[in-house]
Amino acid sequence: SAADTGYDVANSCRFNDGDSAYINRSWSSGNQKTWTFSVWVKRSTLGTEQHLFGQREDDNNRTNIFFTSGDLLNIRSNSSGAGLHVNVITTQVFRDPSAWYNIVVAVDTEDGTAANRVKTYVNGTQVTSFGTATYPAEDATLVINNAVAHELGSYDTSAGFFDGYMAEVVWIDGTQYAASNFGEFNEDSPTIWQPISVTGLTFGTNGFYLDFEAS
Repeated sequence: SAADTGYDVANSCRFNDGDSAYINRSWSSGNQKTWTFSVWVKRSTLGTEQHLFGQREDDNNRTNIFFTSGDLLNIRSNSSGAGLHVNVITTQVFRDPSAWYNIVVAVDTEDGTAANRVKTYVNGTQVTSFGTATYPAEDATLVINNAVAHELGSYDTSAGFFDGYMAEVVWIDGTQYAASNFGEFNEDSPTIWQPISVTGLTFGTNGFYLDFEAS
């Protein structure tokens, strides 16, 4: 719970990789240049590739946000027409199974500054240290938010299954939001990042908010 705002998160969703558990949905094409993904995640298994969100038409046309087998965070997008658009890999590792991480990936390929086209936030702080940082060309169209199945907790519904918990999952179609739209620092303990209500955000055509109230 968040003492500052009185905002409570009552539910999460448990993903058991042994059950090959995932959520997927197909939709019509939306904005493929500007979008934001936010999730609160608690890992249960380390040292294996585990996918949070993405889509795959084939090996040459896919966009994925995932933990690598080395427990790094990787944002990757490639297409057969333009090769590898995005390959951003943190130096930070995510190896605390007792912790909730808020991960925000915010994209706007129309930004004139390359590093601003893919912004990554962890627990309210923008990540600036990357082992690999390949950013999309200005005004590039990414292969995500198109009219194919998008998966939460898997890669192509057949591999890379996530093991752990997700809460407050948000997909924004058409706006690059900052982490401050999804959380805030506790005023009494300023190193603690806590969730806030997201119901006032602009979700766009394909945007969604999963609060997991339904079992």
